[in-house]
Amino acid sequence: MELPQTLSMSAVSSTLGIFERKKKRDVHLGDRIFFWVLRLLAIGVMLLLLGITLNLLRVSFPIFSKFGLSYFVTNTWNPVTEKFGAGAFIYGTVVSSLIALVISVPISIGVSVFLTELAPRRLAEAVGFLVEMLAAIPSVVYGLWGIFVLAPWLRTTLQPALASTFGFLPLFQGPPYGIGMLTAGIILAIMISPTISAICREVFKAISLQQREAALALGATRWETISLAVLKSSASGIFGAVILGLGRALGETMAVTMVIGNRADISASLFAPGQTMASVIANEYAEATSDMHLAALSAVGLALFLVSFLINSSARFLVWRATRKSKGARA
Repeated sequence: MELPQTLSMSAVSSTLGIFERKKKRDVHLGDRIFFWVLRLLAIGVMLLLLGITLNLLRVSFPIFSKFGLSYFVTNTWNPVTEKFGAGAFIYGTVVSSLIALVISVPISIGVSVFLTELAPRRLAEAVGFLVEMLAAIPSVVYGLWGIFVLAPWLRTTLQPALASTFGFLPLFQGPPYGIGMLTAGIILAIMISPTISAICREVFKAISLQQREAALALGATRWETISLAVLKSSASGIFGAVILGLGRALGETMAVTMVIGNRADISASLFAPGQTMASVIANEYAEATSDMHLAALSAVGLALFLVSFLINSSARFLVWRATRKSKGARA
């Protein structure tokens, strides 16, 4: 009677072992499927970026074969004679983006410092929500506001005041059109402020509380604590936020197209109309008929794509690096 019982117990244990192995095998199979699905999606995103780049290179190849790299520094854009140069558009993109950074960066950093260091919790939550809401407004709404509200105010009030005060500078000379580089820069400053502010807030929150308390314990004032323990420690993160905002400004299309004036010209005056790489594509791509015109616009798009990709990648790397350093110091 002992032997059958032993065999019975052995059979039960063997059966349970089979079920356990099957269960583990099923769980591991699901994990493997999930892993490979995510891996394929990540590879698909990289292939998509590579496909966009190669397609833009293919379409814009006639321009590079005819004009070479001088295409990017020539200030001539004439679809009738098929003479193209993107110099004016690159200049307009750079100038309008720099104006936006000069206006937006101090305001965005100041708002972030106020919300993380000075404001009461309820007020910080309310103001932070309103700042983030600026990013949810469609760009065409900003463009309409710029045309009907901002441009008339600049034409009648701000630009004449700047011309009378700083008219000896080339930046503030010329007739006050209302629309132009300055208007586009102000619109871009409003649009990129939520991005810079949100990233700076996250970087400031990553600074350990002990670092602030140490500065106060050494006799630092509230402002000295903020400037040394927060702003100085977050320098790389702030720089990354600024670069990320610059990437947003470089690629903005509709709002800038509506207020910049759309004239392919290089002028030292901020009052003068101009044109950006994004705005020329939006204005002319639907009406381009010749292959050379399409190739010229595609070359502009390629340059804008590569610049935006590099700027966004470097900005995210800097923010990640700053956050990692802060968490390491906290640990």
